[in-house]
Amino acid sequence: MTIGRHTRATAALAALAVGAFAIGTGEFAVMGILPDIAGNLSVGIPTAGHLISAYALGVVVGAPVLVALSTRLSRRATLVLLMGAFAVGNGLSAAAPGYGWLLAARFLAGLPHGAYFGVGAVVAGGLVEPSRRARATAMMFTGLTVANVVGVPLSTLAGQELGWRVVFAGVGVVGAVAAAGVLLTVPRDGEHTAALRLGAELRALRRPQVWLALVVATLGGATLFTTYSYIVPMLTRVSGFTPSGVTWLLVVFGLGMTAGNLVGARLADRALMPSLYAFLVLEGLVAALFLVTLHNQVTAGITLFVFAAATFALVPVLQTRIITQAAGAPNIASAAVQAAFNIANALGAWLGGLVIAAGLGYAAPNAVAAALAGCGLLAAAYAGTLAHRRPRTTIPDGPPPTLPDPRRPEAEPSAPALWSGPDHR
Repeated sequence: MTIGRHTRATAALAALAVGAFAIGTGEFAVMGILPDIAGNLSVGIPTAGHLISAYALGVVVGAPVLVALSTRLSRRATLVLLMGAFAVGNGLSAAAPGYGWLLAARFLAGLPHGAYFGVGAVVAGGLVEPSRRARATAMMFTGLTVANVVGVPLSTLAGQELGWRVVFAGVGVVGAVAAAGVLLTVPRDGEHTAALRLGAELRALRRPQVWLALVVATLGGATLFTTYSYIVPMLTRVSGFTPSGVTWLLVVFGLGMTAGNLVGARLADRALMPSLYAFLVLEGLVAALFLVTLHNQVTAGITLFVFAAATFALVPVLQTRIITQAAGAPNIASAAVQAAFNIANALGAWLGGLVIAAGLGYAAPNAVAAALAGCGLLAAAYAGTLAHRRPRTTIPDGPPPTLPDPRRPEAEPSAPALWSGPDHR
């Protein structure tokens, strides 16, 4: 890759990361300003919590649907429209006159979320040479991790001082900036790739390996959310931290996410499936370790960082895995990973709540999380075994037929490159 192309690719990845930052802030900031929203709109906190569910439902619905509707557009145009829709959704959230309108606006704001990350991951991987695709994807997702370190705490502070509407308006502005950045920096792909077809995208979903990757994403993500959904009561009621101390620990969690994202991407470029196995094992072990380390503030903080790193290291690994398995039509499959993560969010919160409601204590969700990671590892191991099975071929009598090169079936195809030239021939 020449210096000029490297610079353009870096600028495009930065624009994609700004969009990820906007989405991450918009999704998680609601949790910090939920009491302010509830008080201002005169609803209870549990009722206000439905705003989080509405957004997650929007992600699950929008991820496959919006990608399917945009298959005849270039990926750049799709990303610009998706980020523009996200900005509009947050603008409507800021202007919502009542709870019902805000609920609808949060659903609309969630619709572009999964599709943006799905198509953006394909674009990011196509901006660089094949050996750096996972790292390029991770650079885009760095915006999401930075949102948890910087965007969410600042949004919480802004919501407390200036009101919750300012938060949504600010997220909308950042989304609009990201849309402009994508338009200016992401290269036109229509000249170098064939127009996407819905039929090919849907046929990719018939591949067993794609569904196995989605199962692993759901189980691995549920491991995270089973613990993270109840991390505040864990740290206050079991570890003995003050509420202000928990705020700083959540920053530590965000730093762990950032570190895991970068490390996971680098290892995924070198050894994809071994990295998947390793991070699932680590995720399960650390979740189980939480049962013990929560009872000491120092060990709880260290474990929190490692748990965040292990769980978020899976994101670039799984995103790369599903793109390679759905090669030629990766957009819907890639977006479906985001839907899987949001299903995992609901599943993890539900399972963790069950064991707490059963009287097993606030640390108990970690045991469920460890079991979920184990199930994810089994699914990943089955996918790995399936990939190494060779179909038995019967050779008829007569002249030998022309057979495929036996060295190629095991090679995982990659997403089409966006840059033309010697680098991608």
